[in-house]
Parts: sequence; structure tokens; C-alpha cells
Amino acid sequence: MSDNQATGWRSSLEVFDLATGTVRVALRTPQLIEAPNWHPEGWFLVNGDGHLWRADASGLTPIKTGSAERCNNDHGFLPDGGIIFSAHDGSGARMHVHDAQGLRALPQPRPSWWHGANARHLCYACVRGGDRIVRIARSDLDGGNEIVLTPGAAHHDGPDFSACGQHIWFNSDATGHAQIWRMRLDGAEAAPVFHDENVNWFPHPSPCGGHVVYLAYAPGTEGHPRDRDVSLWIMRPDGSGRHKLLDLFGGQGTLNVPCWSPDGQAFAFMRYAPEA
Repeated sequence: MSDNQATGWRSSLEVFDLATGTVRVALRTPQLIEAPNWHPEGWFLVNGDGHLWRADASGLTPIKTGSAERCNNDHGFLPDGGIIFSAHDGSGARMHVHDAQGLRALPQPRPSWWHGANARHLCYACVRGGDRIVRIARSDLDGGNEIVLTPGAAHHDGPDFSACGQHIWFNSDATGHAQIWRMRLDGAEAAPVFHDENVNWFPHPSPCGGHVVYLAYAPGTEGHPRDRDVSLWIMRPDGSGRHKLLDLFGGQGTLNVPCWSPDGQAFAFMRYAPEA
């Protein structure tokens, strides 16, 4: 009998509390869901089966996205409370906004995979220039004035804004394998914050500005696959105090997008049981 048959769940949405160092389960479901964002009212935005869902202790409630289908794990909240997400079609991933004005697609070229927002800008991964290299770009909140910030040949991914609004965190394999990097909003001073043998993805700075959490794969891992033994690590923004929080079975879907509570004292993540 596999683990998920024994437990009755495939996906476990969990919360790590920094003050106590403990983990609590917010929701377990037999459905494969990914990438929890923490809403100020205490519920979580996740994706699964090509749709977006509201997740809380009562279960999963679908969120209407109109004609935007095949929603992936690149989604979150805008400063005004709207939902932003990427959805695939025949031409690649496109960013959409669902807010008080309704549902609309943003004007960026495809593919564009949303990852972060602050009071003025969006940051996202994209493919531009006729090649297949993933780069990081920034635009205004309405999708205008796109600037590609990482023009080099390396794979850059998983951007997120710092609490101070002056930096973008991301992962890059420019030094050989994926490591955690930081740059200024204009792309200047891009550099790894540390270097180790792990394959490190998806750094997320806390709203309080005191911490950065990220996902670590075993050395030699290619990309960011699902269903692997991984670990969650935390550090201060200057790279000091870096240490492992916990080991888990996860990977793709565990920590793709902004995941912190509004007060910066806890974060959400996904743990998985193996497929049946």
C-alpha cells in the first residue's frame, strides 16, 4: 500500500510557525494542489487540475477564471486584493488579473509566468528574443513598460520582491547549478547570496524583511521536479543565519510563489504523498 492510500491524501497544505518552529496541517486532500499563497483573511490560493481554488479548513472552493483555463502554479495576490495568475493556451503562458474590474489578460508577450508583485511592479519569468532561455522581467502593475532584467544565457527563475522594494530575489544557474541570487530592481548588482552543493529554488523574502525561505533539492537535480525528497531552508537577507527548517517529500508545487503570512511570522507550503 502506498503512503497516500494509507493516509487518504495526496496533498498536504501546511504552515510553518517561526516562533515555535512547529508545523500544522491546514488542509489535506486526495487532489493534487500546488503553490499556496496566504490571503490576509487567512485562506490560501492554490491551483489544481488546471483551475484555481480557495483552500481552507473546510476544503477546496473553485475560483472562477472565465475563459482562462489551464491555470498553473504561478499565481498570487496584488496589492489591491486582486488575484493574478498565469494560464496556458496554444501560444504559451499568459498572465491574467481577476479583480473588482473583472477578468482580463495582461499585454505582455507569451510565455510569461507570474511570480511577484509590489505596490508598483510585477516580476515574472519569461522567454523573449526568439530562444528558449528563461529570463526575469519587470513591468508596471498593468503589464506595461516591460524590462527584461537578466539578458544572459543562464536560466533565471522564481523572482520575488524584497520587503523594502529595492531588490528582486531569484534563482539562477549562472554559476553552474541553481543558487539563490539577488539584484536591484533595474537588474544591477545581480549576484549569488551564497553557494552550496544543493540545487536551490524559489526564494521568498518575508513581509517583515527579516527572513528569506527557499526550497533545496539534492545535488545534481535538474530543474525543479515534483515528488522528490527536498528541504526548506531559511536565512537572513544578507545570507547569514542560514539553516535547514525541515525535510519533506515535495518539490514542484511546494514553494513556487509568495507564501508568507501578512505579518511575516509563518509561511505556507505543500507536502506530498507519493502517487498511487
